[in-house]
Amino acid sequence: MIWGVLIVAGAVAAWLFVLRRRLLVVTVHGVSMEPTYRSGDRLLVRRARLDRVRAGQVVVVRVDAAPGDPTGGRMVKRAVAVPGDPVPPQIPVPGPRVPADSLLVLGDNPARSNDSRRLGYLPATALIGVVLRPIGSR
Repeated sequence: MIWGVLIVAGAVAAWLFVLRRRLLVVTVHGVSMEPTYRSGDRLLVRRARLDRVRAGQVVVVRVDAAPGDPTGGRMVKRAVAVPGDPVPPQIPVPGPRVPADSLLVLGDNPARSNDSRRLGYLPATALIGVVLRPIGSR
């Protein structure tokens, strides 16, 4: 009987370990994604590589963080172009198409967003994951 409980507990622990490596919860900071998401909204994010991202999906990317930055250098933005896609006209970057291993992102609130219009191409290594769904607000 005790062995059965230990086996189940071990299986649950292993499953939670795997989930934690694949999923994370990110809190939105700022107004750049309004009206889709507001500051304080919490999002369930699935870690993903660039080849799993499609234009139009909301993603979480890593950028250099300023000291004391509450976001930890994470930004929630909408992927507007992935490798091979045409560069949207509102983004001033070189080339007619997005290069391999790069991503272009925009906030849903363009007047208040720090995104690819200022940052240019983001490298594939900056991608953390794809937003699956909101899970509540603070």
